[in-house]
Amino acid sequence: MIVSLEHKIENITAVGKRIAPALKKLGVLTAEDLLNYFPFRYEDWSRVKKIEELEGGTTATINGQIEIIQNKRSQWKKRLVTEAIVSDETESVKAVWFHQPYLTKNLRPGDHIFLSGKVEDKNGELQFVHPNYEKVSLYKQEMTHTARIVPIYSLTKSLTEKQLRYVMSQVIGLSNYLKDWLPTEIIKKNNLLPLNQAVRQIHFPDNQQNLNRALERIKFDELFMVQLRAGLAKRALQQALAQKIEFKEKETKKFVASLPYSLTKAQKITGWEILKDLEKNKPMNRLLEGDVGSGKTIVACLAILNTALNAYQTGYMAPTEILARQHYENITKLFRDWPIKIALLTSADKRANIEIKDDKEIYKLIASGKLDLVIGTHALIQSKVNFNKLALVIIDEQHRFGVGQRKALKQKNNDGTIPHFLSMTATPIPRSLALTAYGDLDLSVINEMPAGRKEIKTEIVPPEKRPEKYQFVLEQIKIGRQAFVICPLIDPSDKLGVKAVKDEYEKLDKKIFPDLAIGLMHGKLKPQEKEKVMRDFLEQKTKILVSTPVIEVGIDVPNSTMILIESAERFGLAQLHQFRGRVGRSSEQSYCFLFTESNNVEAIRRLQTLAQCKNGFELAERDLEFRGPGEVYGIRQSGYNDQLKVAKLTDYIIIKKSKTAVEEILNQDEKLNQYPLIRERLKKFELEIHWE
Repeated sequence: MIVSLEHKIENITAVGKRIAPALKKLGVLTAEDLLNYFPFRYEDWSRVKKIEELEGGTTATINGQIEIIQNKRSQWKKRLVTEAIVSDETESVKAVWFHQPYLTKNLRPGDHIFLSGKVEDKNGELQFVHPNYEKVSLYKQEMTHTARIVPIYSLTKSLTEKQLRYVMSQVIGLSNYLKDWLPTEIIKKNNLLPLNQAVRQIHFPDNQQNLNRALERIKFDELFMVQLRAGLAKRALQQALAQKIEFKEKETKKFVASLPYSLTKAQKITGWEILKDLEKNKPMNRLLEGDVGSGKTIVACLAILNTALNAYQTGYMAPTEILARQHYENITKLFRDWPIKIALLTSADKRANIEIKDDKEIYKLIASGKLDLVIGTHALIQSKVNFNKLALVIIDEQHRFGVGQRKALKQKNNDGTIPHFLSMTATPIPRSLALTAYGDLDLSVINEMPAGRKEIKTEIVPPEKRPEKYQFVLEQIKIGRQAFVICPLIDPSDKLGVKAVKDEYEKLDKKIFPDLAIGLMHGKLKPQEKEKVMRDFLEQKTKILVSTPVIEVGIDVPNSTMILIESAERFGLAQLHQFRGRVGRSSEQSYCFLFTESNNVEAIRRLQTLAQCKNGFELAERDLEFRGPGEVYGIRQSGYNDQLKVAKLTDYIIIKKSKTAVEEILNQDEKLNQYPLIRERLKKFELEIHWE
């Protein structure tokens, strides 16, 4: 007897006992867990047809009586076939199942059943092939598997849709005991279903309208929680104190005037937004978005300059050693006429623009406050790194770091203040995602490119056009250009059929370009080896760099004007756009060649989208439609992806409604004392989600 939401699955009927181990793998242990395990799609079998109305090549549901049912062996493939003849008042039809001989024990002549499935025309005779079936009896009026909108769930080994739906039908009545944690006024104002009705309808919808309303309620709940957490984080930050960084107007103007180029309007606007935030004694929490090559680093330098001139420190964290090293070299050059002391701190490379005796001295200089800017990787959050006056934290490609890593760097202050926080990304984030996953961040957008940049010519290259592209690359290299070649894997993988970087390197080096110097870069190289490979490419000792996606972010080689992407269909649009951004970083014409052997229509459509869209923000929206948030924006690292089981980031209207509801509640009572059920739900949400 099922008594409560805490009831264990193994105690819910014999079927429950059988499938409990499989459900445990899905994190489903109790009746309540099961109610919160939502379908990922539905089959609409609700319209019941007469047998005479059936047509070949369609899907349908009928209600009839079994005339004959028997097992027999197929004469061709020797497989066991169960055949039945089912009739209604209009006609008869055959139903066929393979390798299910037990059906003759479950179904007998005279039984009334529903059949739902595909109808095929076999030599002029219509038949159902492997249909869903369900017996009709006096005791069972409501169908579970047929003659309705049927839920389809994600499964694991040793678990079938029928078993899961059956056990779900046994616990669905317990939905009445679910606490509706949303306040009544929010439910009414947003015309939402009560939680118990939504849960019942999401599993066993009476009709499409009820299903839509159920989905809307569950989506609202998910987005509400994500935004509540972001809203609370934002308010907590507003209570904290930060150092005021006074705007040094004269020096900032002098620095900008010394640059070999003019800032774009967007760079000036975003730079000003950041500098205004730094003047407050509340910690800045800002996300700077800008397309690849739009000049985010120079905007960050305006903040670094002002922080240093105020005698405070900046910590600048990059996701890879290559990128940290590149930032160190570029920023050191930008500040060569300024008395700004800069250090590089990675596990493999420690140096500074002032004389130091050994690695240990860097840690002492950080702790004494004598270094103005420390650029590094995860090494910056080691326990032995102790800043003295850390007032600004900059994180490059912030979606590549977990929440805990960002938090650890923010907390590296011992005077009770929190550093100002600037995160940057060249992966343009769709506005819907920015409002939810990054709801605690203010947004600055660089939406234009520096003057003189040419549009990168992007082309899909099928196998037959490879030779002509290789010839083109050779001609470009002869006039002084360089090229990147990107491959998905390090070692061969016959299963995936993708180009391995080592194989590709061998092919290009020995067969295609035997007279050219070619470099090889991948994640398994030691840091010193990586640096040598990059140095050789930057100094044009090598003309082509064959690499895995390790060079995706931030690498700046202005002389490289071509990028060839192998098995391009394997990458998402955002990642392909990142690769494309490795070229087009000078006034020379650049090219992006998408090599693919795929004939998949969807894959080619995605690649065509990249070829047509030059704007990263537009592409990001399209990528979201194609693939969902997933790993593209690193949301999984923030725990965000774990919680969105039903909602999508294209549910703009619900995103807006739930955000408004969160703001209303926090404006009334940000401690949630008047909303104990929301507080309880938030606590559960924090436990369920892997924020690391």
